[in-house]
Amino acid sequence: MDTISKVAKIVAEKYNSVSLILRIALGLVVGAVLAVLFPGAAWVQEFGNLFVGALKGIAPVLVFVIVASALAQGSSKLDRRFGTVVWLYMLTTFLAAALSVITSELFPQTMALPEAASADVVPQGLGEVMHTLLSNIVANPVSSIMNGNYIGILLWACLFGLAMKQLAGDTTKAFLADTADAVSSIVRWVINLAPFGIMGLVYTNVSGNGLSIFTQYGRLLLLLVGTMLFMALVVNPLIIFIYLRRNPYPLVLRCLRESGLTAFFTRSSAANIPVNMSLCEKLGLDKDIYSVSIPLGATINMDGAAITITIMTLAAANTLGMKVSIPAAVLLAFMSALGACGASGVAGGSLLLIPMACSLFGISNDIAMQVVGVGFIIGVIQDSVETALNSAGDVEFAATAEYHQWLKVGKPLPEFLH
Repeated sequence: MDTISKVAKIVAEKYNSVSLILRIALGLVVGAVLAVLFPGAAWVQEFGNLFVGALKGIAPVLVFVIVASALAQGSSKLDRRFGTVVWLYMLTTFLAAALSVITSELFPQTMALPEAASADVVPQGLGEVMHTLLSNIVANPVSSIMNGNYIGILLWACLFGLAMKQLAGDTTKAFLADTADAVSSIVRWVINLAPFGIMGLVYTNVSGNGLSIFTQYGRLLLLLVGTMLFMALVVNPLIIFIYLRRNPYPLVLRCLRESGLTAFFTRSSAANIPVNMSLCEKLGLDKDIYSVSIPLGATINMDGAAITITIMTLAAANTLGMKVSIPAAVLLAFMSALGACGASGVAGGSLLLIPMACSLFGISNDIAMQVVGVGFIIGVIQDSVETALNSAGDVEFAATAEYHQWLKVGKPLPEFLH
């Protein structure tokens, strides 16, 4: 028994000594190879299911206890840095929608519409989207944690934390801080097993989705992905440069590597919140700020969703031979940006907000739901890139707001930005 324990300890030490990024890359390769050689080995995909399930399970609890603990300690307030983060989230979401209008004009797309998709919940207008968002804000706190309703979790965690700050003694506050640290440790354990989860997720995608399904909609998919990459590698870095006056790419590439990579495979901003929290800690950010701004970013920083809604809607208009005027395109960008902020509160995410945008041009719901059906076909790639863009941006702009404040007070920036 002692021998087994020693061997297990040695294996664990060897495993932990290898860079997490390298381990994830190996998991990716192994998953793809297994999918090609053993496409019927369903047990492999269970690693992916367990990994995403564990992250989704612990993330709501993590967000609640970290936000509540940060506010209860009262070591600092949500100052201008938080306002800057929110401004950057909203600004880039609108810019993403506006960029999509431009790219759609430069490379207009049409689509062969399949049979109409069906959905239980399809928002018909921006008012319904906002109603859903506001309803989620005041949803039952227990059901919010159970269902991963992060906007609701944020509100109740803030109220609970502020109440604890006023009423709790030092011992209770210390217990709350220890609870937050304990949950954070559990998250780190789960993230440490990410290579196995990525292996299972890659196996599922490669074995279950052949490349042939992308042939018909290849140009549309290329426009979506190209616009998202332009946003990630050009627009976002430009905004960061304006604020920091430093080369933005060390920060951008690090966020894409350590946050965007896992988000690409999990395809869930909610599941990636613990990953982003860990990255913010590595970047030296203020925990009192990022513990609130990161979960908020998973709700309102929706660059990828705005791009998807805008491009798919304009492709539908082109398919029907509609000419979209510049004022209508600007209104579409504004509606897509606001709608994208409510995407996490709508069943089905960004794709089911397409009918709302289509209604702006008088496109019937039957046609709009066929467009949604196309979105589900290309969603294997589109949704992965969209989530990676959104999740990496959450950390990029949290760091930008923090480092911008450092420059104002004369505090030196981290070495990797010099």
